[in-house]
Amino acid sequence: MLRKILCMAVVVGLLTAVAHADEPLAEGFVDSDGVKLHYVTAGQGPLVVLLHGFPDFSYTWRDQIPVLARHFQVVALDMRGYNKSDQPVGVEQYAMDKLTADVAAVVAHFKQDKATIVGHDWGGAVAWAFAMKYPEKTERLVILNLPHPRGLLRELVHNPEQRKNSQYARTFQQPEAAAALRPELLVFWVKEEADRRVYLDALKRSSLEGMLNYYKANYPREPYAEDQEFPPVKCSVLMIHGLKDQYLLPGALNDTWKWIEKDFTLVTIPEAGHFVHRDATAQVNATLLQWLTRDKK
Repeated sequence: MLRKILCMAVVVGLLTAVAHADEPLAEGFVDSDGVKLHYVTAGQGPLVVLLHGFPDFSYTWRDQIPVLARHFQVVALDMRGYNKSDQPVGVEQYAMDKLTADVAAVVAHFKQDKATIVGHDWGGAVAWAFAMKYPEKTERLVILNLPHPRGLLRELVHNPEQRKNSQYARTFQQPEAAAALRPELLVFWVKEEADRRVYLDALKRSSLEGMLNYYKANYPREPYAEDQEFPPVKCSVLMIHGLKDQYLLPGALNDTWKWIEKDFTLVTIPEAGHFVHRDATAQVNATLLQWLTRDKK
Protein backbone atom coordinates (compact mmCIF):
# COMPACT_ATOMS: atom_id res chain seq x y z
CA MET A 1 0.00 0.00 0.00
CA LEU A 2 2.81 2.42 0.93
CA ARG A 3 4.53 1.67 -2.38
CA LYS A 4 1.33 2.49 -4.29
CA ILE A 5 0.93 5.77 -2.42
CA LEU A 6 4.53 6.74 -3.12
CA CYS A 7 4.17 5.87 -6.80
CA MET A 8 1.04 7.97 -7.10
CA ALA A 9 2.79 10.89 -5.41
CA VAL A 10 5.63 10.66 -7.92
CA VAL A 11 3.19 10.56 -10.86
CA VAL A 12 1.24 13.57 -9.62
CA GLY A 13 4.47 15.44 -8.95
CA LEU A 14 5.74 14.77 -12.45
CA LEU A 15 2.46 15.85 -14.00
CA THR A 16 2.48 19.06 -12.00
CA ALA A 17 6.04 19.81 -13.05
CA VAL A 18 5.21 19.19 -16.69
CA ALA A 19 2.08 21.32 -16.39
CA HIS A 20 4.13 24.34 -15.37
CA ALA A 21 6.86 23.85 -17.95
CA ASP A 22 7.38 26.83 -20.23
CA GLU A 23 6.53 25.55 -23.69
CA PRO A 24 6.10 27.97 -26.58
CA LEU A 25 2.55 28.20 -27.88
CA ALA A 26 1.76 29.00 -31.48
CA GLU A 27 -1.28 31.15 -32.07
CA GLY A 28 -3.54 31.91 -34.98
CA PHE A 29 -7.07 32.59 -36.13
CA VAL A 30 -9.92 30.52 -37.52
CA ASP A 31 -12.62 31.95 -39.76
CA SER A 32 -16.11 30.83 -38.76
CA ASP A 33 -18.55 32.26 -41.29
CA GLY A 34 -16.86 35.63 -41.13
CA VAL A 35 -16.18 35.62 -37.37
CA LYS A 36 -12.46 35.55 -36.57
CA LEU A 37 -11.61 33.26 -33.65
CA HIS A 38 -8.27 33.34 -31.86
CA TYR A 39 -6.55 30.18 -30.62
CA VAL A 40 -3.29 28.95 -29.14
CA THR A 41 -1.91 25.53 -30.00
CA ALA A 42 0.85 23.10 -29.06
CA GLY A 43 1.81 19.50 -29.75
CA GLN A 44 1.25 17.03 -32.56
CA GLY A 45 -1.11 14.13 -33.00
CA PRO A 46 -4.88 13.67 -32.82
CA LEU A 47 -6.75 16.94 -32.35
CA VAL A 48 -8.00 18.01 -28.91
CA VAL A 49 -10.01 21.25 -28.74
CA LEU A 50 -10.31 23.05 -25.40
CA LEU A 51 -13.31 25.34 -24.80
CA HIS A 52 -13.39 27.74 -21.86
CA GLY A 53 -16.38 29.12 -19.98
CA PHE A 54 -17.46 32.37 -18.31
CA PRO A 55 -15.69 34.67 -17.43
CA ASP A 56 -12.58 33.10 -18.87
CA PHE A 57 -10.43 32.64 -21.98
CA SER A 58 -7.90 30.23 -23.45
CA TYR A 59 -5.37 31.01 -20.70
CA THR A 60 -7.49 28.95 -18.31
CA TRP A 61 -5.96 25.80 -19.85
CA ARG A 62 -2.35 26.88 -19.25
CA ASP A 63 -1.66 23.90 -16.97
CA GLN A 64 -3.45 21.35 -19.15
CA ILE A 65 -1.95 22.25 -22.53
CA PRO A 66 1.65 21.09 -21.86
CA VAL A 67 0.47 17.78 -20.41
CA LEU A 68 -1.86 16.97 -23.29
CA ALA A 69 0.54 18.29 -25.94
CA ARG A 70 2.87 15.36 -25.28
CA HIS A 71 0.32 13.13 -27.03
CA PHE A 72 -2.03 15.39 -29.01
CA GLN A 73 -2.29 18.56 -30.99
CA VAL A 74 -4.03 20.78 -28.47
CA VAL A 75 -5.98 23.85 -29.55
CA ALA A 76 -7.36 26.22 -26.90
CA LEU A 77 -9.93 28.57 -28.35
CA ASP A 78 -10.95 32.05 -27.31
CA MET A 79 -14.71 31.71 -27.69
CA ARG A 80 -16.49 34.41 -29.69
CA GLY A 81 -16.88 37.54 -27.60
CA TYR A 82 -13.72 36.87 -25.61
CA ASN A 83 -10.18 38.25 -25.64
CA LYS A 84 -8.71 38.35 -29.17
CA SER A 85 -11.65 36.70 -30.92
CA ASP A 86 -14.26 38.75 -32.74
CA GLN A 87 -17.19 40.07 -30.76
CA PRO A 88 -20.22 40.08 -33.05
CA VAL A 89 -23.15 42.22 -31.95
CA GLY A 90 -26.57 40.76 -31.21
CA VAL A 91 -27.93 37.97 -29.03
CA GLU A 92 -28.57 35.80 -32.09
CA GLN A 93 -24.82 35.79 -32.81
CA TYR A 94 -24.33 33.69 -29.66
CA ALA A 95 -27.00 31.07 -30.31
CA MET A 96 -25.83 27.51 -29.79
CA ASP A 97 -25.87 26.74 -33.52
CA LYS A 98 -23.31 29.53 -34.02
CA LEU A 99 -21.16 28.31 -31.14
CA THR A 100 -21.07 24.71 -32.33
CA ALA A 101 -20.32 25.91 -35.86
CA ASP A 102 -17.29 27.71 -34.42
CA VAL A 103 -15.97 24.40 -33.10
CA ALA A 104 -16.65 22.71 -36.44
CA ALA A 105 -14.65 25.51 -38.10
CA VAL A 106 -11.72 24.77 -35.79
CA VAL A 107 -11.78 21.08 -36.70
CA ALA A 108 -11.89 21.94 -40.41
CA HIS A 109 -9.14 24.56 -40.04
CA PHE A 110 -6.75 21.89 -38.79
CA LYS A 111 -7.80 19.57 -41.63
CA GLN A 112 -9.14 16.87 -39.32
CA ASP A 113 -12.26 14.77 -39.71
CA LYS A 114 -12.96 14.72 -35.98
CA ALA A 115 -11.60 15.85 -32.63
CA THR A 116 -11.84 15.25 -28.92
CA ILE A 117 -13.73 18.18 -27.42
CA VAL A 118 -12.97 19.32 -23.87
CA GLY A 119 -15.22 21.98 -22.36
CA HIS A 120 -15.63 23.77 -19.04
CA ASP A 121 -18.74 25.72 -18.00
CA TRP A 122 -20.14 27.33 -21.19
CA GLY A 123 -17.43 25.49 -23.09
CA GLY A 124 -18.97 22.33 -21.64
CA ALA A 125 -22.43 23.36 -22.84
CA VAL A 126 -21.03 23.93 -26.33
CA ALA A 127 -19.19 20.60 -26.17
CA TRP A 128 -22.40 18.71 -25.28
CA ALA A 129 -24.25 20.45 -28.11
CA PHE A 130 -21.42 19.85 -30.59
CA ALA A 131 -21.40 16.12 -29.85
CA MET A 132 -25.17 16.00 -30.41
CA LYS A 133 -25.14 18.02 -33.64
CA TYR A 134 -21.87 16.72 -35.12
CA PRO A 135 -21.48 13.13 -33.90
CA GLU A 136 -19.38 12.31 -36.95
CA LYS A 137 -16.87 15.03 -35.95
CA THR A 138 -16.68 14.10 -32.24
CA GLU A 139 -14.04 11.55 -31.29
CA ARG A 140 -14.59 11.81 -27.53
CA LEU A 141 -16.07 14.28 -25.09
CA VAL A 142 -14.70 15.65 -21.82
CA ILE A 143 -16.95 17.87 -19.70
CA LEU A 144 -15.79 19.85 -16.67
CA ASN A 145 -18.44 21.17 -14.29
CA LEU A 146 -21.34 21.42 -16.67
CA PRO A 147 -24.16 18.86 -16.39
CA HIS A 148 -25.91 17.39 -19.39
CA PRO A 149 -28.57 19.94 -20.41
CA ARG A 150 -31.35 17.49 -19.64
CA GLY A 151 -30.03 16.99 -16.11
CA LEU A 152 -29.77 20.74 -15.55
CA LEU A 153 -33.33 21.29 -16.79
CA ARG A 154 -34.60 18.59 -14.46
CA GLU A 155 -32.94 20.25 -11.49
CA LEU A 156 -34.23 23.70 -12.44
CA VAL A 157 -37.75 22.26 -12.51
CA HIS A 158 -37.61 20.13 -9.36
CA ASN A 159 -34.76 21.38 -7.15
CA PRO A 160 -35.45 24.71 -5.36
CA GLU A 161 -31.80 25.02 -4.34
CA GLN A 162 -30.63 24.80 -7.95
CA ARG A 163 -33.23 27.41 -8.95
CA LYS A 164 -31.98 29.70 -6.19
CA ASN A 165 -28.34 29.15 -7.14
CA SER A 166 -29.15 29.94 -10.79
CA GLN A 167 -30.36 33.44 -9.94
CA TYR A 168 -27.11 34.83 -11.38
CA ALA A 169 -28.06 33.40 -14.80
CA ARG A 170 -31.51 35.01 -14.67
CA THR A 171 -29.82 38.29 -13.77
CA PHE A 172 -27.44 37.96 -16.71
CA GLN A 173 -30.44 37.46 -19.01
CA GLN A 174 -31.79 40.93 -18.24
CA PRO A 175 -31.42 43.50 -21.05
CA GLU A 176 -29.16 45.92 -19.13
CA ALA A 177 -27.11 43.34 -17.23
CA ALA A 178 -23.81 44.19 -18.93
CA ALA A 179 -23.98 47.78 -17.68
CA ALA A 180 -23.64 46.53 -14.11
CA LEU A 181 -20.49 44.50 -14.82
CA ARG A 182 -16.84 45.51 -14.87
CA PRO A 183 -13.79 43.35 -15.58
CA GLU A 184 -12.59 43.97 -12.02
CA LEU A 185 -15.72 42.24 -10.70
CA LEU A 186 -15.21 39.15 -12.84
CA VAL A 187 -11.78 38.07 -11.61
CA PHE A 188 -12.88 37.20 -8.07
CA TRP A 189 -12.03 33.55 -8.63
CA VAL A 190 -8.45 34.12 -9.89
CA LYS A 191 -6.10 33.37 -7.00
CA GLU A 192 -2.68 34.60 -8.15
CA GLU A 193 -2.06 38.33 -8.55
CA ALA A 194 -0.01 37.87 -11.74
CA ASP A 195 -2.80 35.78 -13.27
CA ARG A 196 -5.36 38.37 -12.17
CA ARG A 197 -3.56 41.01 -14.24
CA VAL A 198 -3.57 38.70 -17.27
CA TYR A 199 -7.30 38.15 -16.84
CA LEU A 200 -8.03 41.84 -16.43
CA ASP A 201 -6.23 42.60 -19.69
CA ALA A 202 -8.14 39.85 -21.52
CA LEU A 203 -11.52 40.84 -20.09
CA LYS A 204 -10.92 44.47 -21.03
CA ARG A 205 -10.42 43.27 -24.61
CA SER A 206 -13.60 41.18 -24.38
CA SER A 207 -17.23 42.17 -24.90
CA LEU A 208 -19.21 42.04 -21.66
CA GLU A 209 -22.39 42.16 -23.72
CA GLY A 210 -21.19 39.28 -25.85
CA MET A 211 -20.25 37.23 -22.81
CA LEU A 212 -23.73 37.66 -21.33
CA ASN A 213 -25.33 36.83 -24.67
CA TYR A 214 -24.41 33.20 -24.01
CA TYR A 215 -26.95 33.30 -21.17
CA LYS A 216 -29.52 35.33 -23.09
CA ALA A 217 -29.41 33.04 -26.11
CA ASN A 218 -29.01 29.63 -24.50
CA TYR A 219 -29.63 29.37 -20.75
CA PRO A 220 -33.09 27.99 -19.86
CA ARG A 221 -35.68 30.64 -19.02
CA GLU A 222 -38.60 30.59 -16.63
CA PRO A 223 -41.02 28.90 -16.52
CA TYR A 224 -38.65 25.92 -16.63
CA ALA A 225 -39.90 22.79 -18.37
CA GLU A 226 -38.50 19.34 -19.12
CA ASP A 227 -40.20 18.91 -22.47
CA GLN A 228 -37.11 19.67 -24.56
CA GLU A 229 -35.65 16.68 -26.38
CA PHE A 230 -31.92 16.14 -26.88
CA PRO A 231 -30.24 13.70 -29.29
CA PRO A 232 -28.20 10.95 -27.61
CA VAL A 233 -24.46 11.46 -27.32
CA LYS A 234 -22.82 8.77 -29.43
CA CYS A 235 -19.20 9.00 -28.25
CA SER A 236 -17.35 8.09 -25.06
CA VAL A 237 -17.72 10.73 -22.34
CA LEU A 238 -15.61 11.72 -19.34
CA MET A 239 -17.13 14.12 -16.81
CA ILE A 240 -15.06 15.76 -14.07
CA HIS A 241 -17.05 17.68 -11.48
CA GLY A 242 -15.86 19.69 -8.49
CA LEU A 243 -18.47 19.07 -5.80
CA LYS A 244 -18.03 22.48 -4.16
CA ASP A 245 -19.54 24.14 -7.23
CA GLN A 246 -22.15 26.55 -5.88
CA TYR A 247 -23.64 27.26 -9.29
CA LEU A 248 -24.14 23.78 -10.75
CA LEU A 249 -25.16 21.37 -8.02
CA PRO A 250 -24.24 17.68 -8.25
CA GLY A 251 -27.86 16.48 -8.37
CA ALA A 252 -27.85 17.39 -12.06
CA LEU A 253 -25.29 14.64 -12.67
CA ASN A 254 -27.79 11.90 -11.82
CA ASP A 255 -28.87 9.66 -14.72
CA THR A 256 -26.36 11.16 -17.17
CA TRP A 257 -25.53 7.65 -18.37
CA LYS A 258 -29.05 7.36 -19.81
CA TRP A 259 -28.29 10.00 -22.44
CA ILE A 260 -24.97 8.56 -23.64
CA GLU A 261 -24.77 5.58 -25.99
CA LYS A 262 -21.15 4.63 -25.29
CA ASP A 263 -19.07 4.36 -22.14
CA PHE A 264 -19.42 7.08 -19.53
CA THR A 265 -16.90 7.92 -16.80
CA LEU A 266 -17.74 10.30 -13.95
CA VAL A 267 -15.01 11.63 -11.65
CA THR A 268 -16.06 13.82 -8.74
CA ILE A 269 -13.55 15.87 -6.75
CA PRO A 270 -14.99 16.78 -3.34
CA GLU A 271 -12.51 19.55 -2.49
CA ALA A 272 -12.78 21.39 -5.84
CA GLY A 273 -15.24 24.06 -6.88
CA HIS A 274 -16.61 25.27 -10.19
CA PHE A 275 -13.17 25.89 -11.73
CA VAL A 276 -12.18 22.30 -11.11
CA HIS A 277 -9.20 22.35 -13.50
CA ARG A 278 -7.72 25.24 -11.51
CA ASP A 279 -8.66 23.98 -8.03
CA ALA A 280 -7.40 20.42 -8.56
CA THR A 281 -4.93 20.79 -11.41
CA ALA A 282 -2.79 17.72 -10.76
CA GLN A 283 -5.78 15.41 -10.30
CA VAL A 284 -7.56 16.75 -13.37
CA ASN A 285 -4.41 16.45 -15.47
CA ALA A 286 -3.79 12.88 -14.34
CA THR A 287 -7.40 11.94 -15.06
CA LEU A 288 -7.37 13.56 -18.50
CA LEU A 289 -4.10 11.92 -19.47
CA GLN A 290 -5.13 8.47 -18.28
CA TRP A 291 -8.54 8.59 -19.96
CA LEU A 292 -7.43 10.14 -23.25
CA THR A 293 -4.46 7.78 -23.70
CA ARG A 294 -6.14 4.59 -22.46
CA ASP A 295 -6.28 3.06 -25.95
CA LYS A 296 -2.64 3.79 -26.77
CA LYS A 297 -0.22 0.88 -26.72
